[in-house]
Amino acid sequence: MISAAAALSDSPLPSMSSLAHFGFLTLPDFSMIAFSSAVEVLRMANYVGRADHYTWSIYSSEGTPVSASNGIAVRPTRALDGSGLPDVMIVCGGIRIRDAVDHGIRTMLAKLAANDMPLGGICTGAYALMSSGLLDGYRCAVHWENRSALHGEFPEVNFADELFVIDRDRLTCTGGTAPIDMMLNLVGLRFGRQLAAQVSEQFILERIRGATDPQPIPVDARVGLSRADLIEVVRLMEANIEEPLSLDELARLVRLSQRHLQRIFKLYLNVSPTHHYMTLRLKRARELLRTTNASIASVTAVCGFHSPCHFSKAYRAQFGLAPSHERRPAG
Repeated sequence: MISAAAALSDSPLPSMSSLAHFGFLTLPDFSMIAFSSAVEVLRMANYVGRADHYTWSIYSSEGTPVSASNGIAVRPTRALDGSGLPDVMIVCGGIRIRDAVDHGIRTMLAKLAANDMPLGGICTGAYALMSSGLLDGYRCAVHWENRSALHGEFPEVNFADELFVIDRDRLTCTGGTAPIDMMLNLVGLRFGRQLAAQVSEQFILERIRGATDPQPIPVDARVGLSRADLIEVVRLMEANIEEPLSLDELARLVRLSQRHLQRIFKLYLNVSPTHHYMTLRLKRARELLRTTNASIASVTAVCGFHSPCHFSKAYRAQFGLAPSHERRPAG
């Protein structure tokens, strides 16, 4: 099993390596899990590193505590009065984000951007930046549940599939626990992979996901619930990894012709059924290689490959490296 450090992204820009004081702008009904995931990495980095490497401040538009979507408010909270500003401001969003972002928030963010402060958003916090025009021309990560609506509303933003994106002076991250990975990558960028791995180990994480890791998007969210036939086929694929079903078997089980099956996959997922099935098997193989001590031969069999040569060739084509590379110690 590879160490958590080996998964650290090499892509964040060096300009982010100096961030030490993080500001978190909490909006009403913000996501507590996304917020705490980000802050706890900073706290643990100080604990593991035995030094005050990081500080953080909590802000709100009025300078008073606001409640998260779970009803809990965070203290102490301060106002943006121009004194003691952080190195970066990260907007923490949650439910009812459109109601939470008003003219005052947009004006505040525009002033920070004008002063060259890096800005970020976690969960739906990126909406505050988008609606202020501060993500135009940037790559951006948002939760899959919100992406479709935001994509149509903000055509100048380049939406990415990744868990988080660091693009120049902007940091955006999906919700849930994904902020842990983004902050761990920032810790690794500033202090090295060893400290980031030590923090990760304190959180009992199998590995640190990098900037190139895609967020898992349920197939029904990608194609819509009206495509029950396509969703059923994908579910069959996911349930039959070790002994893959043939295209003929898949078509028969969902009562479709192979030709129709090929057509709906191409139309809604832009790949053939065979390619999608292979991708599912290879992603499962990568997960096993990264998170278990199973031998490569065992992973080969469990993921439905009868030939080690075929598995290695397919893995390299999919991920750009051999399966054995996943087992190399971090350099």
